[in-house]
Amino acid sequence: MDVRKVGVVHDKVLTKNKKKMVEAVKDALSEEYEVSLIPFDEDFMRNVKDVDFVFNLATSGGRDTRQVHVPAILDLMNIPYTGSSAFSHSLCLDKSITKMVISHYGVNTARFFVVKEGEDVPETFSASFPLIVKPVREGSALGLTKDSVVYDRESLKRQVKKIHEEFNEPALVEEFIDGTEVTLGIIGNGKDTQVLPLLEIDFSVLPDEMEKFYSYRVKNELDRELKYYCPARLSRDVYKKVEEAGKLAFYALGLRDYARMDIRIKGNDYFILEVNSLPLLVPDYSDILKMAEKAGFSYNEFVLKILEVAKKRYM
Repeated sequence: MDVRKVGVVHDKVLTKNKKKMVEAVKDALSEEYEVSLIPFDEDFMRNVKDVDFVFNLATSGGRDTRQVHVPAILDLMNIPYTGSSAFSHSLCLDKSITKMVISHYGVNTARFFVVKEGEDVPETFSASFPLIVKPVREGSALGLTKDSVVYDRESLKRQVKKIHEEFNEPALVEEFIDGTEVTLGIIGNGKDTQVLPLLEIDFSVLPDEMEKFYSYRVKNELDRELKYYCPARLSRDVYKKVEEAGKLAFYALGLRDYARMDIRIKGNDYFILEVNSLPLLVPDYSDILKMAEKAGFSYNEFVLKILEVAKKRYM
């Protein structure tokens, strides 16, 4: 496949971190390609016609279908692109659907239930306290606070109501796994799928009064105070088990090119909690880049590798 012009497609409105990411990806690709930045706006379909390949970074465009639009339009226009299909992104946008799909394939996930807007917390449920309450369709730890972990029914009802009111979407309620936090990164496809060195996130270094999980506050304000171990400090058997589970989840969801997964380890058991089908590539911030660096990739090399594995799919 002859690829000379690459378009980096990004959100119309960029946060500080996303702007940093877009510029860094452009600089990386510019080592080998002619690169243009293409916002996902009213002129998108006209502008994207001029490129040979798209490096897709767009994560916005509608509440329930955020990162679905760009892949769907590119498929319609027969323009090749990096990352997963619209269908696979849609499976990962709803955490409850993600969990149902991977469970069907035998991948462990924490027990859970969903409370839709207008519904009450059921009288009985299979999950056991403590529980953690999340918006079912948000990412980047939105909606997660110290109060998200609940230990009794009244606190559970308050948090579910809060999610309904703040996000106008269902609340995902799952067992809170009090264990080791690990994130898993994958790059590649088929037989060439590579699991990056697992990254362990140590919350124990935070003050006692702080929540020991990736809340919005911890992720965005205290991430530099956390301690990271890469590779994660797991037994060989558990490490291997987590790697295989990550590959199986990647396959089950039909993901492509690269992805990241949030996992908790308790004893010898793992629980895949969330799957990010389009992880951010923000320099000095994104967890997948910490893992890529340990695997021997520089930032530019990792970005170029993503494009390389995507190009192979179209050959």
